[in-house]
Amino acid sequence: MRSALTENQLSSVVSRIRPSATAAIAEAARRMATEGRAVISLSTGELDFDTPEHIQQAAIDAMRQGHTRYTSVSGTAALKQAIIGKFKRDNGLSYTTDQVIASTGAKQIIFNALLATLEPSDEVIFVAPYWVSYPEMVLLTGAKPVVVTPEVGDDFKLTPQSLAAALTPNTRWLLLNSPGNPSGALYSAEELQALGEILCDHPRVLIMSDDIYEPIVFEGRFTSFAQAVPDFHDRTLTVNGVSKSHAMTGWRLGYAGGPCWLIKGIELLQSQSTTNPSSISQAAAVAALNGPQDFIAHWCERLRVRRDHALAVFASARPLLNVACPPAAFYLYVECAALMGKCTPAGDLIVTDIDLCRYLLEDAGVAVVPGTAFGLAPYFRVSYSVRDEDLATACQLIVDACRALV
Repeated sequence: MRSALTENQLSSVVSRIRPSATAAIAEAARRMATEGRAVISLSTGELDFDTPEHIQQAAIDAMRQGHTRYTSVSGTAALKQAIIGKFKRDNGLSYTTDQVIASTGAKQIIFNALLATLEPSDEVIFVAPYWVSYPEMVLLTGAKPVVVTPEVGDDFKLTPQSLAAALTPNTRWLLLNSPGNPSGALYSAEELQALGEILCDHPRVLIMSDDIYEPIVFEGRFTSFAQAVPDFHDRTLTVNGVSKSHAMTGWRLGYAGGPCWLIKGIELLQSQSTTNPSSISQAAAVAALNGPQDFIAHWCERLRVRRDHALAVFASARPLLNVACPPAAFYLYVECAALMGKCTPAGDLIVTDIDLCRYLLEDAGVAVVPGTAFGLAPYFRVSYSVRDEDLATACQLIVDACRALV
């Protein structure tokens, strides 16, 4: 008896989204490395520093003390108090315990917030270049991503004029990422206040302030949206985490503060998906948020030196490569328009930044992410959060490979 054929077809929702380009590049680099090929990856968005010792010890202590069971869905009481304290101390934002939540990474909070609030007719505004997951998460909800492409001279930032042009009666969210990935753009308090002025006439619009790169600032000063525009406190979801600030990407712990009704919706979705974040990661996050923060300044100085060195190497390749000096985060967003239409030494035509990144990976042994993935091309993103010697070698390999194009 012959069995019926299985229908191997994914849902229409899943078919609308693309895989993460950053994850795909990182995986290709790992695969090449396992094959014995020399590869330097400048593609992943994580620091190369170790999680500080006092945070690791807090996790070990939690395990030994038996804190290995379920917690409240939205986080332990100790972690919630640490989150409230962090927001008050660093951002001047006041929240109660029912206005904060901890999740399995800031990414989960963003997705759950969108899923909890969006209908198919709704729109979400964000600026290009954007983090690769923003449009895909919006599409997963059935809503529409509205991408604003900045003008030359806007420093990769949304302006009051471009925001006003993008707003419609269907706009439900404005998603702001400062410091920005991949651009390193940093909004001043005055720039955020100017955006708030535009939003005053659009009471339906919620603001998501993705502050995950908050402490990694070299020039200027970080200001969170609700801090700059306090009248919008009850319309703003402030998202953060310990991944970038404390070198804890693998611990998967994000948190947020916002209005009670929204936090409850996020918690409801979380209760039926992942439930609580890891109890061990929560204990580590308490130590991260309540403990010493002085190491961050040392990390930032090391990153600034790396940034400046990479900028100097790429400056030697002008006009083939052009990159502005980003004031924050740990990325360079390198413009490569002059290379489009050139050929590799093997005779392959470079038509897009995807072609260029494939060439850099296969011929130069350096993994970077094409700007197409971030919604603004032709560029590529360099993550300079790698060892100094690897960064110096990789940047020179990129420049040499680009000069070899004809």
